[in-house]
Amino acid sequence: MRRWGSALALLVAGIVLAAQGVRSGDGSDLVLFVVVLVFAWWLSPLNGRGGPGHAKVEARRSEFPVVIYWRPGCVFCLRLRGALGKDKDKATWVSIWADDDAAAFVRSVNGGNETVPTVRIGDEVHTNPDPEVVRAALR
Repeated sequence: MRRWGSALALLVAGIVLAAQGVRSGDGSDLVLFVVVLVFAWWLSPLNGRGGPGHAKVEARRSEFPVVIYWRPGCVFCLRLRGALGKDKDKATWVSIWADDDAAAFVRSVNGGNETVPTVRIGDEVHTNPDPEVVRAALR
């Protein structure tokens, strides 16, 4: 939750600015709202920064038994994340947009396509798996 604090605070400030802009009819507040919204996204975990990269995950496989390769904005990744509930934090999430090696790995196991979510459970790789398969591996 700590990672979301700054992003949520900025989002609330942006909503207040947008409300003031609508009331005053001044478009500059709406432009500022968009800037604040982009900055809030940049600070949030949704942009894919942070976490271990593909090289670290591969070098220390025993520490990362379930790795989910994802990208920001992917509805199938969001569906998997939501379906995992509290178990989502037990998996290691690697953004293919933030890590070129991760994108190359995903392409190598998906016929050249960057299909996500791609989940590595031990030595097996699953493309867009049923959430129950991932949840069972996490428990």
